Amino acid sequence: MPRVCLLDPSITSREGGPPGNLGDLIVRQAVVRELTEFLPGYDWVSVPTQMPMTAEELDLAAGSDLLIVGGTNLLSSHMQQYRQWHISPAEAARLERVVLMGAGWWQYQDEPDSYTRSVLLSALSPRLPQSVRDNYTSQKLRGLGLTNVINTGCPTMWRLTPDLLRTVPRTKADDVLLTLTDYNKNRPADRQLLDLLFSQYKRVYFWPQGSGDARYLAEFSKPAVLLDRSVAALEQLLRRREPIDYVGTRLHCGIKCLEHGRRSLVLGIDNRATEIAADTALPLVWRSDLDSLRSWITGSEPVRLTIAAAAVMRWKQELSAALGCSAKLNSAA
Repeated sequence: MPRVCLLDPSITSREGGPPGNLGDLIVRQAVVRELTEFLPGYDWVSVPTQMPMTAEELDLAAGSDLLIVGGTNLLSSHMQQYRQWHISPAEAARLERVVLMGAGWWQYQDEPDSYTRSVLLSALSPRLPQSVRDNYTSQKLRGLGLTNVINTGCPTMWRLTPDLLRTVPRTKADDVLLTLTDYNKNRPADRQLLDLLFSQYKRVYFWPQGSGDARYLAEFSKPAVLLDRSVAALEQLLRRREPIDYVGTRLHCGIKCLEHGRRSLVLGIDNRATEIAADTALPLVWRSDLDSLRSWITGSEPVRLTIAAAAVMRWKQELSAALGCSAKLNSAA
């Protein structure tokens, strides 16, 4: 049986604990969903990207028929310092045919340094199609000389079809789900955000996507309903019959809410949501833009996303052809 090795950013402990950012699990859900449908009959293994691989894990990865990096912002211009992807030049040379699937670049940065160029050009396949989540990441990789780059958007958005989005309400719900970001704090802006939401909604729920998000919320002494720190707790809330809006700085929580037909507004704090919004028209305002937020709370426009369905299909077709396998293709993104 052919084997796919998923280079998995959601693995941060060999004891099985949750990652520091549960958004990585949301991305993993989408990656596994897409690949298991697209590549039926493959055996699956996973190795970490946020921890150094053991010798056994490196052997497992290097001996696999296909190596996929499952999304997230693990690319950067200084990969020796920003270790979202723990990979050395020697490991990159052994892997040599890695395929990106909706990967992104961490923050707006200068040109990649020599270490990063060496690692990425060694690890990433120049023959197999590379899927990235935004145009900025595409430009960065093309600047390295990789021409086989396709902007597919994030796999978490591939199933956000027009039919699904037509179910998203346009009027304010009684309750709201909030997220904050523990590593990008702006206490004055976040306090104003909390004050506004508590003045506009009957009940404010809070989902701690990051490991320090709940501690940060506690600094404001607001009576939010704190959810358990798990994707299951988030999905349980979103499956309720009662309407609920989403407002928050966590991108993948917002996308998950749209997937469940919930009205969702992402608050921009860095390049990730901003670049995805520029490519897809994802509803977004900057965290400090309270006037736009107030307007959205009152009532919002229909959600009309630009999902790169043709690019997703092209990536799947090119990968299938290169692998010489009977991958299952359909017209849905």
